[in-house]
Amino acid sequence: MCGRYSLVAGADQLALRFDFDAGGLDLAPNFNVAPTQSVLTVRAAEGPHREAALMRWGLIPSWAKDKSIGYRMINARAETVAERPSYRTALQRRRCLVIADGFYEWQREGKARRPMRITLRSGEPFAFAGLWETWRDPEGERIQSCTIITTAPNGLVSSIHDRMPVILPPDLEDLWLDPEVKDSAILADILAPYPAEHMQAYEVSALVNSVKNNTPDVIRRVE
Repeated sequence: MCGRYSLVAGADQLALRFDFDAGGLDLAPNFNVAPTQSVLTVRAAEGPHREAALMRWGLIPSWAKDKSIGYRMINARAETVAERPSYRTALQRRRCLVIADGFYEWQREGKARRPMRITLRSGEPFAFAGLWETWRDPEGERIQSCTIITTAPNGLVSSIHDRMPVILPPDLEDLWLDPEVKDSAILADILAPYPAEHMQAYEVSALVNSVKNNTPDVIRRVE
């Protein structure tokens, strides 16, 4: 699963990379993004640019009675996303990019668990394949929420964890966001492990274990 990640780049830099208007976007560096927090997503829009939106991480289906279900839906498995009632409509109609620059997994060594940060070798921000939904509670509160799709690990991540988030190559981002693309076979081909040779992993401190820690020390390499 993917249960923690980071995004520290500024809104203007991200707007250039992911082609959205950063005007009015309140985005602070987050070294330790956790479920239920507000996260940066990007989706297709009419006009010359994509649309950026801050959404709650943890998808809340439109039919849910309680928003707490979202904590159990932070990830969707690529192998079953087209079949699960909670995700299949969103896969057809509400796909998005979830923007990050690294994610964390915990490598087991006996009884110990070593936190590892996994990034692109270039250090550049990237997009997870995501889905989104809108939910309204009985009082009329409107919440937009999202989930990150996971897949089998590549050669790098397999030594750390048995799943990894789907990272979209830049040349497939438009295809993923295209509302006219509804063929499950095409979408399934997109949901593949990112090439290991373009990624790196390094150990970070136990600070990442607590969501209360949100400083540059969280992403610092442990020598």
